[in-house]
Amino acid sequence: MKIENINTLGELKASGYQSKSIKDELRDNLIEKLKNKQTAFEGVHGYENTVIPELERAILSRHNINLLGLRGQAKTRLARLMLNLLDDYIPVVDGSEINDDPLNPISRFAMELITQKGDETPITWLHRHDRFAEKLATPDVTVADLIGDVDPIKAANLKLSYADDRVIHYGMIPRANRCIFVINELPDLQARIQVALFNILQEGDIQIRGFKLRLPLDVQFIFTANPEDYTNRGSIVTPLKDRIGSQILTHYPTDIETARLITEQEAKFVESQKETVSVPDLARDVLEQIVFEARDSEYIDEKSGVSARLSITALENLLSTAERRALTSGDSHTMVRLSDFVGIIPSITGKVELVYEGEQEGAAMVAFNLIGEAVKSLFPEFFPKIEKLKKDTDETPYDDIISWFFNQQEGFEILDDLRDKEYKSMLDSVSPLDDLLGEYQPKLSKEDSYFVKEFVLWALVEYKQLSKYRFTEGIQFKDPYGSYISGI
Repeated sequence: MKIENINTLGELKASGYQSKSIKDELRDNLIEKLKNKQTAFEGVHGYENTVIPELERAILSRHNINLLGLRGQAKTRLARLMLNLLDDYIPVVDGSEINDDPLNPISRFAMELITQKGDETPITWLHRHDRFAEKLATPDVTVADLIGDVDPIKAANLKLSYADDRVIHYGMIPRANRCIFVINELPDLQARIQVALFNILQEGDIQIRGFKLRLPLDVQFIFTANPEDYTNRGSIVTPLKDRIGSQILTHYPTDIETARLITEQEAKFVESQKETVSVPDLARDVLEQIVFEARDSEYIDEKSGVSARLSITALENLLSTAERRALTSGDSHTMVRLSDFVGIIPSITGKVELVYEGEQEGAAMVAFNLIGEAVKSLFPEFFPKIEKLKKDTDETPYDDIISWFFNQQEGFEILDDLRDKEYKSMLDSVSPLDDLLGEYQPKLSKEDSYFVKEFVLWALVEYKQLSKYRFTEGIQFKDPYGSYISGI
């Protein structure tokens, strides 16, 4: 029988519907997906062999779960994706505040209604997307918010004493009965509030204003926490940790390919941006490498972490930087340049926590240096390594480029607002770059070659073969010794 034809308790019984707890529901549906080789957590990359198997084991064990990891590690995303493991619809006693199961009611309202109306008790159907509740743990959260409190207005209207459970105004957790309930940043919850969760997790009862109310709630709890919180802002009290079945450690992507998948999936663009701006593959790799460099930087607090949101917003800023240049210069189409990466600095500075040395350097300077470090790290994958120490007689593939800059009387400047034609002409004037690309990157397209040419110049700067100066209108490259010698 279709659910639209089941509107009463009698019709529900006749249909043969069997009640099950939310943990059994999640378990049974996961088993089906595993048997059918289906992915239970679509759109989460990099966890295929680590976090997801552990999460699936926790669901099969019918555990409440704590996801422990630094910010931007998809903890909340994983929790929300568990909705896909719920049944499409479940029956609820019509009018129930706590989603009473018609076949197993727990509230006085539902039990009295069923006693009064019997098989004629009206029921409604709750979709799985309405079975998710989430609360950010902040110091101002109270027991009344989560568990409930006595409602004096209800007591007055019903002419009942405060000792009667019908005067209770239920909090978020009872209202999430038969649902997934997420508490984000659990250590931020005051210890006395965490204590209020003990009985709900273990015994299934709640205590409000001095009297104990037996409510065997059916809730799948998922908690998220940041390891930093254990020392800096609070902690998860030991008895509560003991009652959480599985603690699962999340992590950042371990390679650029996975990081790119996440960034390209999550970044939001306007269609006109995609039509106006092209992004070379190497530019996407440089952007992800910047995040990897940030996580290893001595100037950035590693305990705080560097969120995946950094690369997502940085990619959005990168396209906007190129788009703005095209709009102001009159180009109908453009390609991202390495000098455009200056435009992602605001995305970096707002998402990293600096240590003392980083504060001394300044957030903008740290961000600018991360771009250079990313270029330096990726360069050996495309061109021969530049040795720091070499004999004067040793020849390198970069000698002609360095000589070209040595003989320049004036600095070589790439301005931020150069039109595409002028930008390409500037780079084409450094003829040794064409020879280098022809030998080591012969399959490179003409369009992508300009980004790679600038990439080579930045790398030579990082290896101290050229010098680079950032000024208001753009970037200047020059030989570090040529101007000094020519002045003698």
